[in-house]
Amino acid sequence: MPHLNRKAIRSKSHRRIRKKISGTAERPRLAVHFSNQHVYAQLVDDLSGTTLASASTRDKTIGGAGSSQATAKAVGELIAQRAKEAKIEKVVFDRGGFIFHGKVKALADAARESGLTI
Repeated sequence: MPHLNRKAIRSKSHRRIRKKISGTAERPRLAVHFSNQHVYAQLVDDLSGTTLASASTRDKTIGGAGSSQATAKAVGELIAQRAKEAKIEKVVFDRGGFIFHGKVKALADAARESGLTI
C-alpha cells in the first residue's frame, strides 16, 4: 500500500464527510478550508450548486493574511454576519476533513457566538 501524505488523508476524510453532509437553501453547508496563508468559509446550497455567501482572509474587511486562530475567528464572525444579511440562521458545519480543533473550532465558535446555529 502506498504511503499517503497529509493532504491525501484529509481529502479522503473529506469525501467520507461529504457522503453524509449536504446543504440546502434553508440550511446550507458551512464549508471551511485552510491553506498555509489564508482561511476560507462558504455557505453552499448543494441542491442548486450555488454559493450563498463567502468570507475569507482575502477580504478587505478582515485586513491581513495569515492562517491562525485569530484570523479564523474573524472569518467566522464575518461569515455569520453575511449569513444574517442573506437571512440564513441555521447551517450544517463541514469541517472539510480538518480535525475539529484549533482554527476549525475557533471559526465555528465565532460563528456560533455571532448568532449562527450550527
